[in-house]
Amino acid sequence: MSSEFAGKYGPWAVVAGGSDGIGAGFARGLAGRGLNLVLVARRAAVLEAFADEIRQAYPVEVRTVVADLSAAGAIAGLAAETAGLEVGLFVANAGGDDPALFLERDLDTHLALVQRNCTSVLEAAYRFGGPMVERGRGGLILLSSRIAWAGAATVAAYGATKAFDIILAEGLWAEWRGRGVDVLNLVVTATDTPSLQRVLQAQGGSYGGLAAPDDVAATALVHLGDGPTWMCAAEDPLGPAPFGQLPRREAVLQLSRRAMRDEGS
Repeated sequence: MSSEFAGKYGPWAVVAGGSDGIGAGFARGLAGRGLNLVLVARRAAVLEAFADEIRQAYPVEVRTVVADLSAAGAIAGLAAETAGLEVGLFVANAGGDDPALFLERDLDTHLALVQRNCTSVLEAAYRFGGPMVERGRGGLILLSSRIAWAGAATVAAYGATKAFDIILAEGLWAEWRGRGVDVLNLVVTATDTPSLQRVLQAQGGSYGGLAAPDDVAATALVHLGDGPTWMCAAEDPLGPAPFGQLPRREAVLQLSRRAMRDEGS
């Protein structure tokens, strides 16, 4: 199975946001399947420490690229850094976002979020997906969120960017499914990541049961060929979108109450 996976999606995989959380889960899962890794993250010390962990645990080559994907030119730089590698899989996992009312954030913060979650993802799909289509094999995984199914208070911009990722992934799946390239939009559930733990500590709240990052990544790798969209922890992962039978207004109100934890409602 590992050799088949590496033959279709190797020999190199790029994991954006690959230093902790779900990205680290992807790195472990891919290294266990025999793929060499390019791990991309902003924090050099954390990134290098995790890369060393993978090198010690798996017989694969690991390279690191320190990059902030909310900066223009970051994906072009990543493409240049990996120009000599045959990248057969790209995982767009970089970054979540802390809940906040829209006007509590400055405009530059919102624009950086759009750059990271929309512009950089689209550019990565173009730069790395193009050679995969030419070779007739490969894979692209875009991570999204249930918050993208409808607008919600405190995550208006973040939810909008993740909705962009859903539509982009599904459209590319439709275009590339006959060209040997698998595209999967993975809609993640609440997952025990460092970023979510920081949010919970700041808010003094709890989500209850949280998914393990390695399990979320494993779900994507097992179901990479089952696109366009796989919803983690759903009764029917390939089924209709949550709130599909509700009027949009009610869906927005339900998501907003959940996002704000019933404050002010």
